[in-house]
Amino acid sequence: MIVLFTDFGLRDPYVGQIKACLAEQAPAQVVVDLLHEAPDYNPHAGAHLLAALAGGFPPGSVFLAVVDPGVGTPRDAVAVMAGGRWYVGPDNGLLSLVAARNTDTRLWRITWQPENLSPTFHARDLFAVIAAEIARGEFPQARLAQTDTLQVEFDAGELPRVIYIDHYGNVWAGVRNVPRDARVSAAGVLFKHSESFGFVGKGEGFWFNNSAGLLELAVNRGNAAATYGLKVGDPVQVQRLN
Repeated sequence: MIVLFTDFGLRDPYVGQIKACLAEQAPAQVVVDLLHEAPDYNPHAGAHLLAALAGGFPPGSVFLAVVDPGVGTPRDAVAVMAGGRWYVGPDNGLLSLVAARNTDTRLWRITWQPENLSPTFHARDLFAVIAAEIARGEFPQARLAQTDTLQVEFDAGELPRVIYIDHYGNVWAGVRNVPRDARVSAAGVLFKHSESFGFVGKGEGFWFNNSAGLLELAVNRGNAAATYGLKVGDPVQVQRLN
């Protein structure tokens, strides 16, 4: 299985071009669109999202993960094995949380470049080829060099900021497994806790631990981001009482 995680959106041709490459390089593999609306140009937020979501996929899955504002610059390309899953993408911090939060992590720099490499589309020309080879079970040893560290490593702890807003306007923060008696606030508002939407009134705001294990702010049948003026990067305060 090859899992796509990008900030490319679905209005443009980029995802289709990547899938065409994967269909040629690894035609027997299932390709899953995990997320193409990761926050634009934001590997830090993307790293927390990827780390939270990856556990829902079986061991052996290959993640083609691309949030890459430095594409075409001297930043490295890497392959990571962590938690029994593979990750291929830029060395800009995007893969650093999955690497840091697992004990079986191994790292490789991608030393190979194709003859025709677009300086603005490494996802198609470089990362997709390596991901396809790994997914086929043909580890591209000659195209990789093992390394001990990533060049860019984000703090692997919690990130008390907004990292994602879904199409409902629900607001995700980079904080995991918050106890139900914690005090959670954002934009000057103290949120009550609820296990789910149906336990609060229509239009009422609340927080909960979502299905990915992250803190989420929501409004029942409403848009929390618009209601409270929240955007990616805004702080979320979490006070654990115990």
